[in-house]
Amino acid sequence: MEIYLDSNATTRVLPAAQRAALAVMTDDFGNPSSTHSAGLRSRAVLDSVRATARRVMGASRGRLLFTSGATEGIHTAVLSALTSLRHRFADAGERPRLLLYGATEHKAVPEALQHWNDLLGTHLELLAIPVGPDGRHDLRWLRAHANQAALVCTMAANNETGVISDLDGIARALQGSPALWLVDSVQALGKLPLRLDDLPIDYAPCSGHKLFAPKGVGLLYVRDGAPLTPVFTGGGQEEGLRAGTENMAGIAALGAVLSAIEEGTVFQPSSMLAAFRSQLVDALREAFPELELNAPLDCSLPTTLNFSVPGLSSKLLLDLFDSAGLRVSGGSACGASKALPSYVLEAMGLPEWQTASAVRLSFDASANSGMIHEACIRIWTCGESLRSNCLTSEPSENLTPPELVTRFYVDGACCYLVADPASRRCVVIDPLPELTAQLAQWFRCRGYILAAVLDTHSHGDHASSAHALRNALSPLQREPDDCDPLGWPVGSEAIALGQHRLTRLAIPGHTKDSTAYLLHRGPTLSFAFVGDTVMPGALGRSDFAQSAPLAFVNSLRKLEQAVGPDLLLLPGHDYDNRFACTLRTERIAQPLLARALTQQTDPREFAVAKADLERDIAATAYQTMACGARVDKCDKEASVELNRHGFEKLLAEGKRPLLVDVREAFEQRWFGLVPEFNVQVPCQAAPASTIVNLFQSWLAQPETPVVFFCRSGNRSAKAARALRRLGASQAWSIEGGLALWPEVTSDVAAGSAVAMALE
Repeated sequence: MEIYLDSNATTRVLPAAQRAALAVMTDDFGNPSSTHSAGLRSRAVLDSVRATARRVMGASRGRLLFTSGATEGIHTAVLSALTSLRHRFADAGERPRLLLYGATEHKAVPEALQHWNDLLGTHLELLAIPVGPDGRHDLRWLRAHANQAALVCTMAANNETGVISDLDGIARALQGSPALWLVDSVQALGKLPLRLDDLPIDYAPCSGHKLFAPKGVGLLYVRDGAPLTPVFTGGGQEEGLRAGTENMAGIAALGAVLSAIEEGTVFQPSSMLAAFRSQLVDALREAFPELELNAPLDCSLPTTLNFSVPGLSSKLLLDLFDSAGLRVSGGSACGASKALPSYVLEAMGLPEWQTASAVRLSFDASANSGMIHEACIRIWTCGESLRSNCLTSEPSENLTPPELVTRFYVDGACCYLVADPASRRCVVIDPLPELTAQLAQWFRCRGYILAAVLDTHSHGDHASSAHALRNALSPLQREPDDCDPLGWPVGSEAIALGQHRLTRLAIPGHTKDSTAYLLHRGPTLSFAFVGDTVMPGALGRSDFAQSAPLAFVNSLRKLEQAVGPDLLLLPGHDYDNRFACTLRTERIAQPLLARALTQQTDPREFAVAKADLERDIAATAYQTMACGARVDKCDKEASVELNRHGFEKLLAEGKRPLLVDVREAFEQRWFGLVPEFNVQVPCQAAPASTIVNLFQSWLAQPETPVVFFCRSGNRSAKAARALRRLGASQAWSIEGGLALWPEVTSDVAAGSAVAMALE
């Protein structure tokens, strides 16, 4: 069962609103501008909803226009305010020079201000009103700038944090100012009394889809006497102030919601909503003891929580909650696709770790105790899932054993942890400073011994974090510090890891000290960690001061001789999420590498050709086109997505596919949802961070289709493309992931997972 906790982004449509919309579409479907009986009935619906809206919004006076939503209302208000400047101030020298907006406003407001300021040529200066750590406006600053403002834009309640603005204080700060005042009331309508008759608010836009109505309908309140310039003109609807035939289905639905608010029998009172929020806070603190709330509860909406957990990214938490059937967000839904810190929290002065890892939980006013109780149980279970994977400071007794190789990925850079459960010894290869705390936590939680921290080469642009990682561990958890500059234990021919051992191979080129680390199991090679010498689709640069370009050719030949054409090479950088490569794939992808491995190629000629290419490629372009790489044809042209029809076609052809779940272990721990098919198919867990351990086994069975899946289809598509690039033509990704697959089933469905967690 899905529990929706992202109501600040949008709400479900109230059943009564659905019925009202359907009634208008089937019975009272007339055009409200028509004068016949059908049109008059439709006009009666329009007038009735407007009257209800006036009562709910406390707006007995002024104009109330139906719009397509808050964005249209904001643009109408801004256009109206700026157009009126010419008439209000005949002398241009007396015109206000500022447009003020709250630093935590929804982006629709400053974007609208900039748009119309440029288009109308009003040339006003846009300034953000500062907010304090509590998210409320700096009224002293506002008072000092109010006399120079043409328009002031503030929110009634913030969409990310739920912080409620001090509208009375803002009204006092604007006394005597020539500014018009716009109050974004989207999050406040239905949750707070707007009191539009009592406050000098000139414009108040609202949106229906944040309040149980469909998307595409909204309201704009305009105070009596406030200027109003239509954005749309034409048929004279809305008294000539907003042209276009009214969205009667949406308006009727919004009217049903407003009536329910007015009656007070459908939605929970504020006191009950606050009690629900307290239960959720308690559950979150129990699941994540180090949790920090990002906004004070005493001046926030009772339906909104914004929090961060030290050491846990918002993406990790969102994936975890989503796997538990809890739908939450990382902030504003409009900016969810952009992986950026929250500008709202930045404006509040919160530290970087909080702004970059914030999660928003918001429920609606129809929530009930059963839903909140179930949400709390799932939150507790999420905490246990993290503990069982050593992702919190409090380990669980049910630890998930580590795989042989785990890949950590930060902005294109790769760090590897090689672990042996039998000996409890580990090696970290190419450590990254961003991972020091996470890796140290991993060792402390599991009690493993750090045998070595190895770099594949000295770095030209940053210092190694190997020393920091060693210092983060107690002396009992690390081997002695007697090692060379790249971290290799002095005097050792190999590093023993139980049944595995690690040896090194000098391959200068990218740098003079570039080294590959070869992982053996008995006489067999398992992996080669090659740093930046060979990357999927690219060769490492050789124009650093410490590079050895003349050695590059011989190093590539030496590597081929040592590992052969088909051993998986694990790179230090992987900008396209290809996970691994082989010398066979890179001969095809990289003409320059193919030349290097041709015995007739002179090392000096190769170095000159490589230098010429490097001069043609700007340093910033190495992430997408490095040293002779070309985009693989299969990456761009061959689709890896498989829908239900495609899957059934595989079955009809007599193929027995293997389903592979690439979600991380903490997502799979309690919530093992898998797609449901008419026949049973084998399913395997292969988290993206450890998927390289299974590539060779899949490549060894080319006749078996491997069908990857994840939550959204993003990670699984990367895995499928990576496997295809390595030579498996029957690698697929379930289209749209679990989110879009028609049905899912599980041996450990959400309810039974919760029961298991509590036993």
